[in-house]
Amino acid sequence: MHVQEQTDRVKLQKQYASILLFISAQLSSIQIPLQRRNRHLLKQEDEVIITVHVLGKLLGFTSERAWHRFVIGNLFPKALFPERSRYNRRCRALSFAIKWIRHQLAKRGQHHAYAVVDSLPIELCHSARMHRVKRFRGIADIGYCASKKTAFYGLKLHLQVTDQGLPMGYVVTEASCHDRVAAETVMTQIPHLYNLGNKGYISQKLQKKLYEEHRVAFWTPVRKNQRIRQSDAWKQWMKRKRKVVETVFSILVDSYRITEIRANSVSGFETALDGILLAYSLVVLGLVER
Repeated sequence: MHVQEQTDRVKLQKQYASILLFISAQLSSIQIPLQRRNRHLLKQEDEVIITVHVLGKLLGFTSERAWHRFVIGNLFPKALFPERSRYNRRCRALSFAIKWIRHQLAKRGQHHAYAVVDSLPIELCHSARMHRVKRFRGIADIGYCASKKTAFYGLKLHLQVTDQGLPMGYVVTEASCHDRVAAETVMTQIPHLYNLGNKGYISQKLQKKLYEEHRVAFWTPVRKNQRIRQSDAWKQWMKRKRKVVETVFSILVDSYRITEIRANSVSGFETALDGILLAYSLVVLGLVER
């Protein structure tokens, strides 16, 4: 047991050091200075706060209280780390830097072979409470999950990933938003030349607009009542290639617990989401060990 604890502590320190090294190098590239009042009173620099935030998402923590307690017990003594509410405020204040760093990583996906677009439902409450829930009221709503054949209250994550599993563009919408509506926004954030989607994205108008305005090729399967015909070999090829996004969603849900974000504010939710995607991107690119 003691040997196992030592091994885990060594791995934790290695993960922390790898993330800190990367974050420090990236922050030095941001032209806008990170303004701070009473800077001399800060217990930790911005790169440390971001590193701790990303590390928490890497380890699958959803409770900020539990994660802060873990940090105090395993990474820093209490006197050298901000108290919990201060730490959370600094994470939200640094959300633009976290988003920018993730965006820079995502650009590497433009050199990958192709990208796949799909959506993931994020349920915010149990179905029995969906008609009286107050969380994110006015932003979230009731949608339908085709894979589970059930209605849910929450949001929907529209995500573009490369053939190597690297997240690129994303947008979060209300649960009722159709995939086609968000497709252009997702695929033009960090354009990839070749994109695949499922039948939910079928739209010749969308495909034409993406190609003519952004030079983005977008392929989907066809319905039986369409005049276009696709060979069985092509259908099987498309089906195999699209599986990568299902694998990514499975990992994000099971290991990074992306559907269990507990934030009750938009800024908190967005900071947590970008932290998860950044942590996962670092693993995909081999910059940190999971």
